[in-house]
Amino acid sequence: MSPSPVEPLPPIVPEPSAEGLNVLGTPLASCSCQPLTGWFRDGSCRTDPADLGRHTVCCVISESFLAYTKAQGNDLSTPAPSYGFPGLRPGDAWCVCARRWLEAYDDGMAPPVRLESCEISTLEVIPLDVLQQNAAV
Repeated sequence: MSPSPVEPLPPIVPEPSAEGLNVLGTPLASCSCQPLTGWFRDGSCRTDPADLGRHTVCCVISESFLAYTKAQGNDLSTPAPSYGFPGLRPGDAWCVCARRWLEAYDDGMAPPVRLESCEISTLEVIPLDVLQQNAAV
């Protein structure tokens, strides 16, 4: 009797929780409360199935990334008071969409990341070694 084929495992998409894990497999650290970031606007780069952009990459925003993302149609530097958004400045930490960060990386414009604050599901989009090479110091 021949062995049956092994079915691939479904991707890891953790349920949102305060006890989530980061890309290093340790407890997820807060990204920023000043300005307040995250899909849930709780300072954490957690996600859930409704977050189609997967805002799971905690970045330290740079001037070049602000210019890059604005040119891509996502202006993160202009305040939008009606949404409670103060606008970002270089040095701010912010939860960025995983695919947008990877796009910026491919174009040489990715800002540094805080590994301890990037949710583990980020690894479904961005390899760990790429994140580690771009870790904030």
